[in-house]
Amino acid sequence: MKYAVLFPGQGSQSVGMCPDVLEMRADLFAEAGDVLGWDLASVITEGPDELLTSTDRAQPALYATSFALWEVFRSHAHPAPAAGAGHSLGEYTALAASGALSFREGMALVAERGMAMADATSASGSGMAALIGADEEVAGDVCAARIASGGRLYVANLNAPGQIVVAGGNDDLDWLEANSRELGIRRVIRLAVAGGFHSPFMASAAERLDRALSRTEFSIGGFDVFANATAAPAAEPRVSLRDQLTSPVRFSETLEAMAASGIDTFVHIGPGDVTAGLARRTVPGARVHVVASIADARDAGEELSVQ
Repeated sequence: MKYAVLFPGQGSQSVGMCPDVLEMRADLFAEAGDVLGWDLASVITEGPDELLTSTDRAQPALYATSFALWEVFRSHAHPAPAAGAGHSLGEYTALAASGALSFREGMALVAERGMAMADATSASGSGMAALIGADEEVAGDVCAARIASGGRLYVANLNAPGQIVVAGGNDDLDWLEANSRELGIRRVIRLAVAGGFHSPFMASAAERLDRALSRTEFSIGGFDVFANATAAPAAEPRVSLRDQLTSPVRFSETLEAMAASGIDTFVHIGPGDVTAGLARRTVPGARVHVVASIADARDAGEELSVQ
C-alpha cells in the first residue's frame, strides 16, 4: 500500500469549519495571526461569510486549517505518505506538510499570494466557468478559437474526467454561455469566484508573488509534491508556485501520474471533500479517505498504519 495526501484549495472554506482543530491547535492559529496581522481564528469562527470567502482571507484560513489536520493525521499515520499534492492553494499546504518549508514561511507566502490575487482580480474584469459535457480537446479548441478572434478565454482547471474549468473576460464568458450548444458544450456554469485564476489574468499577481518566493528558502521535503502546473514532482518549488498562477491546474493528470507510480490510496486532508471526489473520479478503484476533523485524522491514520 502506497498513499498520497491531497489538500484542498479555495472554495472549501466555510464559517465555523473544523471547530475541533481550531480548539486543539489554538497555538497554530495564534502563530498564523502573528504573521498575518489579523485574527485568523475569529474570521474562521465568526465570519461573516463575505469576509471569509474573500481571496485574501480564504487562502490563509484553508492553509492553516488543513495544516493543523495534517499534523494530527501525521501523528497517527505510519509510514509517511509516498507523495502529496494540493489543488491550487493546497500545493502550499502540501509543501509545508512535506517539510519543504515551515508553516510560518508558508503562511507568509499564502498571505502574499492571496493579496496579490485579490488585487489582480479587481482590475481584470474576469471570471471562471465550468464546462459540462466537454472534454479537454473541446475546451482547448473553444478557447483557441476565441483567442484567435481577439477574445480572452483559457483552460484553467483540468480537475477530473468531465470536470474542466475555463477563465475568461466577463464578455467572453457571456459569449460562451450564449453559444455553448453550438460549441459542443452541454452546459456552462459560471463560478462564484472573484476573477480568472490560473490564467494570464493573474500575470501581475505572479510577478508580485515571485518577489516573495525569491526571499523564501525551500528545503528538500520528506516526500515528493506534485506541481499543479506540470503534474510532476516539483524540482523547483519557486518556479512551480509562480507558474501555477498563470497555468492550468493539471489535477487529473497529477492523480493519474501518482497512480502510475504505484499509489493506490488517496487521503484528502482539510475542510470539505473536493479532492477526494476528484480522486474517486480520476482513479476508479483507488481507496480514498477524507480527513476533515480530528476524529477523521485519528481514524484514517490508524487504519493506514495497519494496512
